[in-house]
Amino acid sequence: MDLILDFRKLNKASLPLVGGKNASLGELINAGIRVPPGFAVTTDSYSVFMEKAGINDTIFSLLADLDPDNIEALNQTAEKIQEMIKTAVIPEDVQKKIGKGYSLLCEKCEVDALPVAVRSSATAEDLPTASFAGQQDTYLWILSTDRVVESVRKCWASLYTPRAISYRVKNDFPHEKVLISVGVQKMVNSRAAGVMFTLNPTDGDISKVVIEGSWGLGETVVSGSVNPDKFVVDKVMGEINERTISTKHIECIFDVEKGETVDADVDEDLQCTCCLEDQEIKELVKTA
Repeated sequence: MDLILDFRKLNKASLPLVGGKNASLGELINAGIRVPPGFAVTTDSYSVFMEKAGINDTIFSLLADLDPDNIEALNQTAEKIQEMIKTAVIPEDVQKKIGKGYSLLCEKCEVDALPVAVRSSATAEDLPTASFAGQQDTYLWILSTDRVVESVRKCWASLYTPRAISYRVKNDFPHEKVLISVGVQKMVNSRAAGVMFTLNPTDGDISKVVIEGSWGLGETVVSGSVNPDKFVVDKVMGEINERTISTKHIECIFDVEKGETVDADVDEDLQCTCCLEDQEIKELVKTA
């Protein structure tokens, strides 16, 4: 039984053990694309935790006849289940494996305490009939073994947020068939970040790459809290066909004093400044 697995060992076949996000990171690494190092806390770890806690039957009983349109009942049930997960004891062998994985990652990056992103990776993500991506939680800039372990626990609990429960019910996806893995990955202290599509998502044009980005960490882009800059680039000619520069009023950055990520105001002179240089856009398109 593998309680943790290095990203470098993962591929599409690993999905049942590490979920969609982590399996995809393994594919990217094996394709030679630059990906920050990390490891997956496997679905075996989650299963061992739930089995030792003895709460599976209670959880599925609470969910059996739940009406997702009854918002009050949905919220109460979700809160009850998440509290059960957050208060149950994590088995010592699971805690030790997560701690060992984090220590090895710190050694690899040659720092005593490496800032990491702790990212949920469910086994039901990006299916042909439904996309579960974004349903579970991610925690950024986590430092220390204890905080990594607790963030993993919070990711496990996020499998039962009201939104995630409702989505599964409405898509006729059995709760007991969804397991969760968690990725622990070196943070990138990015000047700018965002998302890139290897075809145009609006019309399916495979000759185009679409990039959306903003200042700071990518959280503001994926959460929709800021209108990002947008670039549509021709794969063949490498020309930027469309360039939309938005007013980017906030950025997600790490606050040293608070010890956490915060949304901060962007300097006025940068708000309407393009977040990427043309050469950076071209390099991104090469990767795509």
